[in-house]
Amino acid sequence: MQATDVVHNADESRYELLKDGAEIGITEYRLVANNGEAPAVAEFFHTLITPRERGKGNAERLVGAALDDVRERGLKVTARCWFVDQFIVEHPSYADLRA
Repeated sequence: MQATDVVHNADESRYELLKDGAEIGITEYRLVANNGEAPAVAEFFHTLITPRERGKGNAERLVGAALDDVRERGLKVTARCWFVDQFIVEHPSYADLRA
């Protein structure tokens, strides 16, 4: 069994999925202003899992952890990435995060 971790790389504006320390996936975002105020929305625009690691639930694990962190930080979400959008539709407990 190999361990996976999700790490928030704020400098690169992305969440990284690591498997035994090696990056196997990312979901990228940009912070955008909400009605001219300080950034309050994380706009997710790209999610990628390396081909060998697809179909194993890794994208779900990555996006779920990213959205949990966004919630803890008090941000809302705009899903420009089709996968993040689909994840929110399939997991209604995240619907309140939509900006």
